[in-house]
Amino acid sequence: MTKKVLLLGRSMVVIDNVKKNLAVKDVTIFGGTSVHDIRETLDNHQIDIVIMGAGIDIDTRCDMIKVIFSMSDSTTVHMKDSHSGNEGMVPFVNGILRELTHAKQGQATER
Repeated sequence: MTKKVLLLGRSMVVIDNVKKNLAVKDVTIFGGTSVHDIRETLDNHQIDIVIMGAGIDIDTRCDMIKVIFSMSDSTTVHMKDSHSGNEGMVPFVNGILRELTHAKQGQATER
């Protein structure tokens, strides 16, 4: 089953770069930069995973998390560190998606 992922960053340039460089292909990617984008996406799609970049200021990140958890009880949220910089976003996203898609496949075969 294809996972639906919402990538959040400070600009769509960052989001588009991540989309172009994804190693995991069995995902549907949505992008956003604001609380408004989150509400719109969650109103229209069942999002499995939210991955948030570190370029968004901390108060906005907290507001975003509140909105996500108030709108969904099944969406997971993953926040990138600021230390690894912009160049760390693609490996961070790929790592999360590899682990989560691999874990779900493993669970499906165990049943």
